[in-house]
Amino acid sequence: MNVAGIGVNFIRQAEVAGRLRELLPADSVLHAEEDTRSYECDGLTAYRQLPMVVALPANEEQVRQVLAACHALKVPVVARGAGTGLSGGALPRGDGVLLSLAKMRRILALDPGARTARVQPGVTNLAISEAAAPYGLFYAPDPSSQIACSIGGNVAENSGGVHCLKYGLTLHNVLRVRAVTVEGEVVEFGAEALDAPGLDLLALMIGSEGMLAVATEITVKLLPKPETARVILASFDDVERAGNAVADVIAAGIVPSGLEMMDRPAARAVEEFAHAGYDLEAAALLLCEADGTPEEVEENVARMTEVLRGCGATRIRVSDSEADRQKLWAGRKAAFPAVGRISPDYYCMDGTIPRKKLGEILKFIATMEKKYGLRCPNVFHAGDGNLHPLILFDANDPDQLERTERFAGEVLEKCVEVGGTITGEHGVGVEKINQMCVQFAAPEIERFHGVKRAFDPEGLLNPGKNIPTLHRCAEFGRMRARGGQLPHPELPRF
Repeated sequence: MNVAGIGVNFIRQAEVAGRLRELLPADSVLHAEEDTRSYECDGLTAYRQLPMVVALPANEEQVRQVLAACHALKVPVVARGAGTGLSGGALPRGDGVLLSLAKMRRILALDPGARTARVQPGVTNLAISEAAAPYGLFYAPDPSSQIACSIGGNVAENSGGVHCLKYGLTLHNVLRVRAVTVEGEVVEFGAEALDAPGLDLLALMIGSEGMLAVATEITVKLLPKPETARVILASFDDVERAGNAVADVIAAGIVPSGLEMMDRPAARAVEEFAHAGYDLEAAALLLCEADGTPEEVEENVARMTEVLRGCGATRIRVSDSEADRQKLWAGRKAAFPAVGRISPDYYCMDGTIPRKKLGEILKFIATMEKKYGLRCPNVFHAGDGNLHPLILFDANDPDQLERTERFAGEVLEKCVEVGGTITGEHGVGVEKINQMCVQFAAPEIERFHGVKRAFDPEGLLNPGKNIPTLHRCAEFGRMRARGGQLPHPELPRF
């Protein structure tokens, strides 16, 4: 279903575009439909809305001026990075400005001694590691979309990746964020040092989905590249055994640099696409990586192999070269495009559960496949319990999309039921705004609104995302109790 939002008021559009053209070059202010169409959605393509105006600033001062102008005009603003997000966090407003940071893609400074890099928000995730590589350093968070996703978007969503189990999420790898408030004030969160005075507002900014301020400069931590790394590919004849093996590896005191899981449908789709050498007879596969010194890697590979065999692994293969290791990981990182080849559309969920509940959740997803008549290959950041089930559907069939949303909603609510959360790294956006009502009680939601109002009293930054209104939660609760249809996300102002 498409979110219709608020239609364009052409007089208002001309007013806003004219004001922004006083601040930016004419070709950096777009409003014709053929120019704005490519900004109508992010990676969650089920929801679309043409923005009233698109602004493309090239530096912080232009961002500041655009935001100040929009604040004066009382125009909603949605910041956008590379548009790879999967929760509708960058879905535009039909009556607002889409603020694209795509032109701000300079690496401003790289200090090998301090092991930091200072970058603009449009720099891609992978570009940071490529710039740091000559110094033997790398940037640890590595989402599957790292060749395209921007560091500003990573900050907005607190992105992770296949190696976040050992190295942490974006939150754990950023020292400082320089940003602009909706009023046009430049502020800094965190510091170049390991700690900053006052409240930890950096942690509040990271993962705030563009609702508090717009990041214009990010200082990230760089880490020494491990001397070596090897990955184990373990096959299981039962998905529940594979899920239990994940918990047992961690319980043994081992912290793999990566611990990923795929079920048979996902593995088969990936193998047809990436030819990674996966075992297609296995019900589930685990990718378990160890990195560090050669001695550390050898010891951890031996320990993990012992645990995996004890958990019922039917086949174990260990990478024998760096090229082999990269090939095995390339398959995992190709999971999303691989699934895109076997279905007209797919809906990528993102929930997090306790590791010991992986087996239970996999069985639940299997029952949902039967209930809704939809296939769902499963890919997991298994080490930290971050699920990415991929529901296959055809968006041209409204009934399939509705069933897909119901399927996804039930899985996310099951995550909460077993002690998890409705998101791990994709954010809430518009996709999960109903499930926020399940995760949090009314007093908690009101406190979230209080934080939002402290930064953005008039609710102009990315309105209608992330935090549901209490009215919406009440409506959702009534419809859920009756087993009725989920209300479609609307885009209200706070």
